[in-house]
Amino acid sequence: MKETVTLAHGGGGKQTSELINKVFKAHFANPDLTADDAAVLPAPAGKMAMTTDGFIVSPAFFPGGNIGKLSICGTVNDLACMGARPLYLSCGFVIEEGFPMEQLEQIAAAMEKTAKEAGVRIVAGDTKVAGKGQVDGVFITTTGVGQMEEGVHMAGDQARPGDVVIVTGDVGRHGCTILLSREDFGIEAEVTSDCAPLWSAVKAMLDVTHRVHVTRDATRGGVGTVLYEIAGQSKVGIRLDARAVPVAPEVRGVCGLLGLEPLYLACEGRLVIVAPEEEARGILDALHSCPDCAGACVIGRVTEEQPGRVIMDTEIGGQAILPEPGGELLPRIC
Repeated sequence: MKETVTLAHGGGGKQTSELINKVFKAHFANPDLTADDAAVLPAPAGKMAMTTDGFIVSPAFFPGGNIGKLSICGTVNDLACMGARPLYLSCGFVIEEGFPMEQLEQIAAAMEKTAKEAGVRIVAGDTKVAGKGQVDGVFITTTGVGQMEEGVHMAGDQARPGDVVIVTGDVGRHGCTILLSREDFGIEAEVTSDCAPLWSAVKAMLDVTHRVHVTRDATRGGVGTVLYEIAGQSKVGIRLDARAVPVAPEVRGVCGLLGLEPLYLACEGRLVIVAPEEEARGILDALHSCPDCAGACVIGRVTEEQPGRVIMDTEIGGQAILPEPGGELLPRIC
């Protein structure tokens, strides 16, 4: 019989220690990982950034990753989008009674691998076991701390008319992957999540220029939602060229069958960048040198007209207002 997580593993006794040592400590070991109540860490110089995020993706395993990889990527990318080098993470697990121990080990191994890729250390954590049916498999919450790059100020209210809008690769891949992984539609397509840690790409960009106004990762709600948030915060209009928006053929095919807009499907390894037009060439060259951003391109511009709205220049030469995001398109994509 395969070993599973039991309520005793969350009781704080012998079984809890065995779970922590066998799964978490084995994969997360580093000089800063603590067995005490809190990690004591050297403080970075200058300003710090801090963020937290919860992950309840269903299914927990999908082509291109699992909830463990996602939990690291989501938090380090949030730090990176502020111009902060990820340093430390804490992680909290809520695990359903009966969850396969083998799968938990796979999740921890994915977190270990992704943390090393991102250059971040997991330094503290917590484990709870919930009764059968109280949790869908496993939920993870990660909190991250990073060191701000000096002289960088990127925020949603900094977009300016004349800026260009850049995406770092094809859009909608993660949301499409999760949709197909649920097998609700009987569609067969080879789609893999774009889930990836992106600090190295942001660092490459900032090594070229600090004149970047906004950087956002297009997770829930996708690129379209991010653009509406930026337009609203900065009180500007955004004009997109539909022909310039990169969408993988397989994602476009699935969206065509289901009547979905790829701009509103989640990404987990794509950035939306707003920067002065004169900086675009240098930024693109830097991004193209990064494995997860080889498809970076300009998809639009920031305008003074129609503040708060996103306008699409269509493929047939017309114009259309991109609908404002609303409702629940895909539940539990991260």
